[in-house]
Amino acid sequence: MKFFTKEVQIALMAIVGVVILFIGMQFLKGLTLLSAGNTYIVKFNDVSGLSASSPVYVNGVKVGTVTSIDCDYACPDRILAVVGLDEALQLPQGTTAEIASDLLGNVKLELQLGDMTAARLAPGDTIMGAMQSGLMGKAANMVPQIEKMLPKLDSILASVNALLADPTLSHSLHNIEDITGGLTTASKELSQLTASLNHQVPSLVGKADNVMANADTLTRGLNQLDLAATLAKVDRTLQNVEQMTAKLNSNEGTLGLLMRDAQLYENLNSTMMHADSLMIDLKSHPKRYVHFSVFGKKDR
Repeated sequence: MKFFTKEVQIALMAIVGVVILFIGMQFLKGLTLLSAGNTYIVKFNDVSGLSASSPVYVNGVKVGTVTSIDCDYACPDRILAVVGLDEALQLPQGTTAEIASDLLGNVKLELQLGDMTAARLAPGDTIMGAMQSGLMGKAANMVPQIEKMLPKLDSILASVNALLADPTLSHSLHNIEDITGGLTTASKELSQLTASLNHQVPSLVGKADNVMANADTLTRGLNQLDLAATLAKVDRTLQNVEQMTAKLNSNEGTLGLLMRDAQLYENLNSTMMHADSLMIDLKSHPKRYVHFSVFGKKDR
């Protein structure tokens, strides 16, 4: 009992605390002391924030952690990262590793497995590593193109400013506003016309029905007519007209002679001339022909 003095107990408690602290730190880093797993070496030119205890993923599943990162100062572009992976994971040849980071700045290592039918890598083999472009990498690749576009954008903005400063545009906008107002008025008038037509359509339909009914009545009346007898009467009438026309064209009858006899025309013309002379003389000397007196005296 003399060995476990207060000093020894304090020393033992300090050692146990250091061990527990070390194990806890390793646990927080994602490292495990109970299972060694398979160790592989990933070769990088630039780790860009990758550090020991960074997680290693395969298709979104954590399969291990980065145990250490060694830099060859004689060749600065040769950086080796040692990763410890699950023993059940067998990496095929052609597998690569990419450093990826999210928007919060968390860095991780993602393994891109090769052809699963190929031969397997042995623990301790070297895997080629690279940086994953991601959104930030794609944005960085677009910067040169954006720089080339800036002069064109500047000229486009200048053209837009000149266009906006042109008073013609303002007049055009006013014209468009007037046109829009006219279209609105036309639309209202069209709506009113449509409403009026909607009110008038029933009466128009009624009138059309009456017209159709009258047409139907007329059609039935025409169907009831004796068309043969009517045509026979029309035929007889035409024959009579033809006979009368033939008589008028001949020298028979008074009308025919009036139309054909030149002598009769001359006599009638002479008679009319004498009658005309008589009427003129009657107007000029009416007393020669009319003797009228209230008291019975003769006018000489």
